[in-house]
Amino acid sequence: MSLRARAAALPRETRDTLFLLLVIALCIAPLAPHLPAWASALALLLLLWRGALAWRAGQLPGRWVRGLLLASVAALTFLRFRTIVGYEAGVTFIVMLLALKTLELRARRDAMVIFFLGFFTLVASFFFSQALPTALATLLGLLGLLTALVNAHMPVGRPPLADALATAARMALAGAPVMVALFAFFPRIAPLWGLPSDMATGRSGLSAQMRVGSIAQLALDDGIALRVRFGTPGGQPPPQSELYFRGPVLTAFDGREWLALSQPEAQAFVWARATPAQLQVQGPALPYEVTLEPNYRPWLLVLDAAQQPPELPEGFRALMTPELQWLASRPITSVLRYQASSHLQFSHGPREDSRALRPYLQLPASLNPRTLELARQLHPSGGEPQAFIDAALARLKTGGYRYTLEPGVYGEHTADEFWFDRKEGFCEHIASAFAVLMRAGGVPARIVTGYQGGQMNGVDGYWTVRQSDAHAWTEVWLEGRGWLRVDPTASVSPDRIGLPLRLAPARGALGNAMAGVVSPGVLLHLRALWEATNNRWNQWVLNYTQQQQLNLLERLGLKAPDWQDLVRVLGGLTALAAVLGMAYAAWQRQRRDPWERLLIGARQRLARAGLELAPHLPPRAMAEQARQRFGETAEPAARWLMQLERARYAPQPAPDLALLRRQLPRLPWPKSPPARR
Repeated sequence: MSLRARAAALPRETRDTLFLLLVIALCIAPLAPHLPAWASALALLLLLWRGALAWRAGQLPGRWVRGLLLASVAALTFLRFRTIVGYEAGVTFIVMLLALKTLELRARRDAMVIFFLGFFTLVASFFFSQALPTALATLLGLLGLLTALVNAHMPVGRPPLADALATAARMALAGAPVMVALFAFFPRIAPLWGLPSDMATGRSGLSAQMRVGSIAQLALDDGIALRVRFGTPGGQPPPQSELYFRGPVLTAFDGREWLALSQPEAQAFVWARATPAQLQVQGPALPYEVTLEPNYRPWLLVLDAAQQPPELPEGFRALMTPELQWLASRPITSVLRYQASSHLQFSHGPREDSRALRPYLQLPASLNPRTLELARQLHPSGGEPQAFIDAALARLKTGGYRYTLEPGVYGEHTADEFWFDRKEGFCEHIASAFAVLMRAGGVPARIVTGYQGGQMNGVDGYWTVRQSDAHAWTEVWLEGRGWLRVDPTASVSPDRIGLPLRLAPARGALGNAMAGVVSPGVLLHLRALWEATNNRWNQWVLNYTQQQQLNLLERLGLKAPDWQDLVRVLGGLTALAAVLGMAYAAWQRQRRDPWERLLIGARQRLARAGLELAPHLPPRAMAEQARQRFGETAEPAARWLMQLERARYAPQPAPDLALLRRQLPRLPWPKSPPARR
């Protein structure tokens, strides 16, 4: 017997158990990337074990085995997180409990516990991600759980799972208006609305410290960092070479690592405060809207330079540091949309020399001796700083330097290796070596990190900035002019700054295979389409704030609405939904089971023939009494009644109710004898 035929012949209990295990796997799958590896592997093994027991009709493990497994997962969870509370440890423990519960799945009540643990596990996925793929995976798991739940409430016979799925889909559609109403009107009161996060690791790829090589790794990440819609005619962006989105500014340098002054590690070898911003802008401001992906840092990415604070949703405040970086009052843990405006022509920083600029000249002793000598050659005593800068940029442009993703591992003298030995690197290598050279020549310098450039999505018109657009450039200070942006990477690779060209990692085997089958242009269009769809999800769903709720109420006719109006509207809709639900339930009670309607139809036909039958009689008993009363003439009707009984109670294959419904009026039912005169 083939595997398919054997699966079709499985007892209903085995079939239902295997289906429920598959649904549980669907519920756990979105969480797998966020669980410890042992938890994902153990959950999979437990489900496979339970599936094998169901397939072979084996005995479930005893209480001691289950107790030992429970103690083990509790201990592993505690060892991993040092607690079993908190959402990461809690979600891990819930997933393990769900998998373990399947090992004692014997009765309907056990199935009910699994169903509701499954619903809770589905919701837990949103602790880690609210992106569109997570929502789609959750919807799939929800339909699976509803199907299993409906199937569990159909205890008679062997109903097809397709019937349970259809019922579950109708239930989901019936609940959709309530879901939409709750989404639109449930008050979103900050900061209660939103998910807490204790993630300490940054995900944007930028950091308040930069070790040579880290941004080269980031360039391999093609994920989206932010989207921008410019408030210009047609949404046209400024020239590519002017698109610098400012991030952390790094000042302290220990020879291998650059650190922001806000980092405690920086205070170990340099004690300084950032110079005052003293921002002066020129020309009109460029308005734009940013949709920022979560970076788990308080950094607000804006174009250089924003004089006014970005307009943030309620619950957030924006603060500008003396280094022109805008910070939010709390980390960005979910997609955040804000309005901002920037002046692309600006100057900032002190115009006169002072002791506050000394930390920007500090270099580690005994490191990079050849770079120090190069600085003396390019910037002799009494020379002009601008001429020194121009000479360094000219050396980068004509000295055989190369922009690459694979510069190799640098040693102790990173600047020396770049200027004299390797002559290749990514933007962080170039910016670091340039800043060291400037400091060695007596010109204050620092490194600015952020994103440069981007690309227009032709589907939705949003300017898309990716992690691969992460960049590092320098700022040098000149007497009377303040801090000036100098991007040395533009001298090594002008296309990196002026054009949307990025280095790309080599394709793998799958990438080469796909490139041979599907045109790269088609792949790019599909990616743009998917990203535009995901962006719509971000704009319409994830960024649906309380202000937008109030705007909706205004469009519905309410004047100056507040959150109490939201509660009233939601209460009214809830009451209306309850009334409609009760009316639907009352109408449903009037409807009869299709099988029961056929049985009643048969009973009525026999009654018209003179055979009155009690309503509680099953088809078999009705057939027997019809044979006794009418003899052979009742045989077709009796066989039909037996088929009706099999449709309800027999295992597969069961007669089709639709066929029986068509046969009912065509049967030669017995007729009542003519009345005697």
